[in-house]
Formats: sequence, structure tokens, C-alpha cells
Amino acid sequence: MNQKQTPHSGLSPSIQDTNDYVPYVPPPSEGPKKEVVQLGFADPFIWLRKGWQDLLSFKTCTSFFGICFVLMAIVLGVVFKNKPEYAMSIVSGCLLLGPFLALGLYEVSRRNELGLPKSFVASTTSWRNHIRSMGMLVLVLIVLELLWGRASLVVFAVFFNTGMPSTTGVMEAIFNPQNLEFLLVYAMVGGIFAALVFSVSVVSIPMILDRDTDAISAAITSLQVVFKNLPIMILWGALLTVLVALALLPWGLGLVLIGPWLGYATWHAYRGSVKWLDKV
Repeated sequence: MNQKQTPHSGLSPSIQDTNDYVPYVPPPSEGPKKEVVQLGFADPFIWLRKGWQDLLSFKTCTSFFGICFVLMAIVLGVVFKNKPEYAMSIVSGCLLLGPFLALGLYEVSRRNELGLPKSFVASTTSWRNHIRSMGMLVLVLIVLELLWGRASLVVFAVFFNTGMPSTTGVMEAIFNPQNLEFLLVYAMVGGIFAALVFSVSVVSIPMILDRDTDAISAAITSLQVVFKNLPIMILWGALLTVLVALALLPWGLGLVLIGPWLGYATWHAYRGSVKWLDKV
């Protein structure tokens, strides 16, 4: 008995499946579109100017957060006096994690930008609606800080094999020309971790506050901003470092003014670096 054969009867099932295969094309994202802006060297100074305007617009909130920054400086002074091997990494960490501490200041700038009424309560509780994303991001930053602190201890242990030096010993080590190798290694290790923390956090926390995005997307956007505008971001980081260093003299009292100022300016750094293409 003859059997009727189909045109593809001589092909294996896998070849037939291949012939019928239609590649899957994922649908376009329905989320808001963003664009990382190409910055100029004048932009960091524009951010500082706008931050100064926000500082003068809500003096109550500015004073509150300024006092918080001063208290932080006092704690750093106590750490330096008792555990000097931790002090340098903690100072650098506070400098770069300042945007997270200034979350309430970002809320003030956001409200000014949208024309909303000023609210001290809203500025101090702005973290409540973003606790999961904020928690994930700060966890990443804490891990980087712990690694930074451990690396600093290793550098001290290698160069001071007789034990951790006292506060006086640390100052002598810093200003002693014979310890140039120690200073270079310590600065290199600190610089690597400082760059990591700065790159991850430079616009990520204001972005979470503004768009309620997840921590990973915010951190990736922050890295994109840094890599696309590396010279400008280096300038911005240098300005932050110099201003905070000036604020620490004498006894950190300058943070009453400069701390909030940089917090407001950081919001404008985010708004100037990331452009949203939707109307929200």
C-alpha cells in the first residue's frame, strides 16, 4: 500500500521547526525615556548658584540640616582622636555620601522647582515613600565603605607593622617626607574607592526621589552621567572636596552653611545631567 508523503516528510522535526521559527522581538519599554545630557565646564558653577538660591529660600530647613552636618563633623573629630586609622576613610566617605544625608534638602529644591509650598515635615520625611530603593542603594554604598575601611587598615598595617599609630603618629606620618610611599599608596587606594562611591551616588539618590525608580537603574544612570561627562564630573567632585575642606575649618562650623548649600546644588546637578523625555 502506497503512503502519501508530504513535501517535508524527508526533513527531521528540528529542521521543520527551524524553518517555521519567528524570532521574538520584545515590545518597546513603556517606562519614561531619559537622556544623559552633555555638560559643559560652566554647569557645576550654575548648580552652585541655583543651590545658593534654594539655601536662601528656606532658612529653617537649611539651619536644621546645617546643624546635623556640624554634629557629624564633631563625631568625625572624636573618631580621629581615638581611632585615627579609621578617620581618613570616614571623612572621605562622609564627603561622598553627603548627597544621601541631604535627601531632605533635595526635597526642598524639588518643591521649589515645582512651585509647591515649603514644608519642613515633607523635607525630613521624604525618604518614607522610597525606603526600598533607598535601602538597596545605601546597602551598596555601605559595602563599598566597609571595603574602603578594610583597605585603609591594611595600608596602615603594612606601613606601621609595630601597631596602629596614635593621632600624633598619624599626623607625623602625613607630614614626614620619608613616608611618601605610604601617602601615595594610601591616596591611590582611597582614590579608587572614592571614585566608585562618587560615580554610583552622584545623581542616583536625587533620581530615586524624583522618579521613584529602582536603585539599580539609578546607579546605572549615575555611572552613565560620570562616563559621558568625565572631565566635568571630575571638576564637580573637586569643587565638592574643596568646599567641604574649607567648611571643616575651624572645627567644622562652616558646614552649617556649606553642607546644605552642596545638598541643594546636588539636586540641580541631577536635574542638569539627566533629561526626562516624558511630561511627568
